Amino acid sequence: MAEDSGQERSEEPTAKRLQEARDKGDIPRSRELITMAILLASVASAMLFGDQLVERMIGMMEFNFSLPREAGYDSAYMFTHLGHSMGDALIGLIGFFAALLIAALLTPITLGGWNFSMQALAPKGSRLNPLSGLKRMFSMNALVELLKALAKFGLVGSFAVAMLWLIRADLISLSESNVRGAIAEAVSMLMWVFMVLSATLILIALVDVPFQLYSYNKKMKMTMQEIKDEMKNSEGKPEVKGRIRQLQREIAQRQMMSQVPEADVVITNPTHYSVALKYEEGRGDAPILLAKGGDFVALKIREIAQEHDVPVLSAPPLARAIYHSTEVDQEIPAGLYMAVAQVLAHVYQLKRFKARQAERPQPLRESEMDIPDELRIDPE
Repeated sequence: MAEDSGQERSEEPTAKRLQEARDKGDIPRSRELITMAILLASVASAMLFGDQLVERMIGMMEFNFSLPREAGYDSAYMFTHLGHSMGDALIGLIGFFAALLIAALLTPITLGGWNFSMQALAPKGSRLNPLSGLKRMFSMNALVELLKALAKFGLVGSFAVAMLWLIRADLISLSESNVRGAIAEAVSMLMWVFMVLSATLILIALVDVPFQLYSYNKKMKMTMQEIKDEMKNSEGKPEVKGRIRQLQREIAQRQMMSQVPEADVVITNPTHYSVALKYEEGRGDAPILLAKGGDFVALKIREIAQEHDVPVLSAPPLARAIYHSTEVDQEIPAGLYMAVAQVLAHVYQLKRFKARQAERPQPLRESEMDIPDELRIDPE
């Protein structure tokens, strides 16, 4: 889609794009690095277990060429003899194979990490498409692989010819040695030739690894439109996000409104703000704000309070101060303790008056409420 739009892939791939590619088995890999590691591991194991392997080879030859005459007529003995020889061969090669297995498993971790993807194993019809195959054969990647193969063949072949030329005299002299000495000398020469040829692959790997990383990063790069589409898909469309936020606000508002009947008092700025407070002695140091709202929500708070006989008092400066300084389910600021205490005391006196246990209290006077200047909010 990005290519059709004509946009340039100039942006670095996002973490989501890299993870999706990884899930599909698409990660940077260097076959030259793995080949180099396996060959060097085989050289190291040959140097480590070479003497043991030579001794076993000589022992196997002596064992197999020293059969008694009657053994040739006993088929059961021949199978036993073969099994014994195969067991010796496996024991001699077990260290060699273990080194190769470790190199094959650990080397991929150094480039792209270890990854197992079921999607990569799933059959794909595009792999059977002849046109797709031809396209891959004549692609730039195929040309690079061909050049790498030719370079590798030329480099390794040149070193092989040079090594054979250097040891030509030693190879000819093997015919003059006894069997045991010739085998040991041949294995030693073979090991050194093998080590030099394997080391030549280091040069190829040093070129191939940066190229594979560059090629993979270039393939994974994105256009600005792709990044925008990804963000839109991952975070959601603006209208969907707006709807979700609206639903969250409605849920929070319903929860807040359900607490209004438990309030001790609702303080209002009659036309704009309403705050519902509750104070439980022994459960906190200060009253808790159960609900607050402006305009329509403020009106709804007052209506619920009246329906449940919660006292509603008008104290505009205090209502504005609490509304702007306190969040729902939080304690009011210490600077408003005195003013709120006056309101709660007035509410308590009103309850006693309604129960005919005291005289009607004097109306609250805004001028007598102690509201600090830093919490006082001027009317809008």
